[in-house]
Amino acid sequence: MQIRASSATRLRSLQPQICKRLIKIRMLCALALACMLLQPGCGTRPFRPDSFLKTTVDMVTEDHAATMQALMEKLLVKLYRRNPTELAKINGQTIQKRQGSLFSDNAPETFEELGRKRGIDAILLCFDEKYAGDRVFALMAGLRDMLWASYNNRKTFYFYDTLDPQPLYNSARNIEILVWRLNHRVDSSGRVFLLTNQAAGPSPNLSFERLFGKMIAIQDQLAIIIADRTNRTIVDVTYRLATAAFIPIGM
Repeated sequence: MQIRASSATRLRSLQPQICKRLIKIRMLCALALACMLLQPGCGTRPFRPDSFLKTTVDMVTEDHAATMQALMEKLLVKLYRRNPTELAKINGQTIQKRQGSLFSDNAPETFEELGRKRGIDAILLCFDEKYAGDRVFALMAGLRDMLWASYNNRKTFYFYDTLDPQPLYNSARNIEILVWRLNHRVDSSGRVFLLTNQAAGPSPNLSFERLFGKMIAIQDQLAIIIADRTNRTIVDVTYRLATAAFIPIGM
């Protein structure tokens, strides 16, 4: 009984010390977590709490998606500057408003002026001679839909998300088809539907071709990365640009 009593007394005397140590450990853990949250991650990407839920491929995918949006916004501006009459078809429109309509966080999925058409159906309006609306907006709205569909309509990815490399690859082929149509499809007057590259003249302008080339390369590169990660095979598409139809990509 004396031994038990002395043990209990000693335990009670140690309790304040144990509590102090636990408090100290908790403070150290909190400090370590704060340092982790403030510490930059790899390269220029800052560390975020949800980074624990991301693989390297997820981060690469997000970077590709962000780059693709930046290129689309740049393309929209270039197309309007090259084709100012398209913007003037709707009173009060500006390039900035069009950018917001397509690429802001709360951008709508469909537009009344396009007859609620999306993706490839919206792109085809650009090459429809009977269409009297803004061809630049129709093309960019459809291109946006098609490309985001290849990313499963997501801009943020985690380890449990999976992409199919085939739509990424197919979207790159669709961009190639789009470039060919922009350069070669003409209306009944023999004019292209939208002005892009200008190879003739003293000052050739091939900036559109370079921009489209970057977009194609990004989609192809990510398709290869995803295929390698998921052990999937990409089915190569053989086609002739002059007669090729756009490849459907689910919304």
